Amino acid sequence: MEKRIGIFVIAYNAESTLTTVLSRIPDEVVAKVSEIFVIDDCSTDQTYSVGRNYNRTSAVEKLTIHRNPVNLMYGGNQKRGYQYAIERELDIVVLLHGDGQYAPEVMQRMLDPLEHGQAEMVMGSRMMIPGAARRGNMPLYKFVGNKILSATQNGLLGTHFTEFHSGYRAYATSALRTLDFDRMTDSWHFDTQIILHFLQRGYRITEVPIPTYYGDEICHVNGVPYAFECIKATAAYAWRNRFKPKLALHPSQRPTK
Repeated sequence: MEKRIGIFVIAYNAESTLTTVLSRIPDEVVAKVSEIFVIDDCSTDQTYSVGRNYNRTSAVEKLTIHRNPVNLMYGGNQKRGYQYAIERELDIVVLLHGDGQYAPEVMQRMLDPLEHGQAEMVMGSRMMIPGAARRGNMPLYKFVGNKILSATQNGLLGTHFTEFHSGYRAYATSALRTLDFDRMTDSWHFDTQIILHFLQRGYRITEVPIPTYYGDEICHVNGVPYAFECIKATAAYAWRNRFKPKLALHPSQRPTK
């Protein structure tokens, strides 16, 4: 039975990049997805209008454009998108950023483990191929910070991920249904929190290599508070789980393969 796939494009002030991002989604991926939904997080520019006027490729036939009446922040907008995917009864949802920082061209890599029942979460990693991140113009301070932060989190958790801080993700919605989004942050460290929730439930997380692109996009993340919150959440999780086993799920809550 074919899985129902959705592409969730998270967008904030992306009027100059959104059209290009949508146009770069491969035709073979567009052909098999059920919906491509853009959620504009109350942008101050024309992101919503740009999305509504998109008409370039076959993606338009499956495209829906939504706008939050207030800014929900990065984590809050993701929560809305995942709830939407669950309500639409999708089996898989891919998170794609509207600023063009992540490559739609390699989306099938993100989908393969989920389509074949090999994972509940797939993370695109810019660090799997040595040197690729810097060749893709990742600033040195971000590269070093990413490596140090990911190594610290791996040390606390006993994991071996090459990167915790890529925003290119894909999920089985059967796993997302088991999360209590109301207890999760609306801020930037949502990406770390969701990893911790998947680890807590014993879900399978796999990484795939993705190319790195840094252009003229504006970074809205304040690096020091972000790093602090990521370490705080990871350390709290690690401390709790020294004394507490993985969360036992009722069989009805377990993700379908």
